[in-house]
Amino acid sequence: MRPSPNRTNRLRRSPRTQPGGPPPLPPHEPWELAICGELSDKQPDLVTRLLEVPPRSEGTIFFDSCGGSAYVGLGLASMIRLRGLKAMAVVAGECSSAAILPFAACTERYVTPHSTLLFHPIRWSSEEEVRLEEAAEWARHFQVLEKDLDTLLSKLFDFPLDTLEAWTRPGKFVTGAEIAEAGLATLVDLFSGDVWKQIEAAREQPAEA
Repeated sequence: MRPSPNRTNRLRRSPRTQPGGPPPLPPHEPWELAICGELSDKQPDLVTRLLEVPPRSEGTIFFDSCGGSAYVGLGLASMIRLRGLKAMAVVAGECSSAAILPFAACTERYVTPHSTLLFHPIRWSSEEEVRLEEAAEWARHFQVLEKDLDTLLSKLFDFPLDTLEAWTRPGKFVTGAEIAEAGLATLVDLFSGDVWKQIEAAREQPAEA
């Protein structure tokens, strides 16, 4: 079958295959969302919110969470990284347990002197009856998962694994000031003027060698 003489047959390169990486995204307004409360109960809403923001976009995530399922924390951290989000984390109150994973996945992190982060080993609980064989497999799996998450946190924070393990076992409440002193976040003061000006000033400081 011959093409119509009035039809122009030209092959156009798809934007996805153009050299130099993916096409630039259209301008967007910085977004804000909150990771708060018990993560297991809020998983559907949190996942939806993270999917609603444009990929590779910039925004702020406020944290005030006691944690929850390690799988939910891992999923949120993975989505932040997989979608290329340039997220600035701000701990408004508590950021403990599984909530530390998405906090660590953010590209910038800020805490106040009143922030609290609880590091502790993974806890397994089940409301259903389980067989002895299942319990043994859960125990084996959680040992593997615990090591994997410790290593992941060490890489996300760019922080020594042995120090994180010392905080995690048997467990430790780490203050915002201690987190900042360890170099995992920047400390801002609610009573030292405009907080966002403090953040801008922190961004302008040269990184330590």
